[in-house]
Amino acid sequence: MAKLMEDEVFMAFTTYATIVILKMMLMAPMTAYHRITKGAFANEEDVAMKSAEERKKLLRTDSNVERVRRCHLNDLENVVPFVLVGLLYALTGPDLSTALLHFRVFAGSRIFHTISYVYAFPQPCRGLSFMVGMLVNMSMVYRVLNTVLLL
Repeated sequence: MAKLMEDEVFMAFTTYATIVILKMMLMAPMTAYHRITKGAFANEEDVAMKSAEERKKLLRTDSNVERVRRCHLNDLENVVPFVLVGLLYALTGPDLSTALLHFRVFAGSRIFHTISYVYAFPQPCRGLSFMVGMLVNMSMVYRVLNTVLLL
């Protein structure tokens, strides 16, 4: 493992994977914040200490809460594959500049995707940022398969 941590591509991957994982993890507290500030809870146990009348008002959906929650789900669908494919990609020994381009573009696309989703930027902002991240993942998949199949 110590040898691997000396590899510049692997270190770059580790850095950018950590950034997007942290961003994804921060979506959970952001969802909780919106639930609390909007008074919109999904589960009975979340409002169990309230009166019956208050529980009826608090057990509801809110468009802002749902927007943040869907953004978090989208992160789960995209960041997890990036981490897995990115690890395999880093192990194929790509050129550092090419690897950095992949990692930076993916991280940037996910950060912009979150901003455009949470703040409801007009389309195609969110769609394009999603597609850019997806293309980065597909490019890395191609490199991994190409490397493995040519061995």
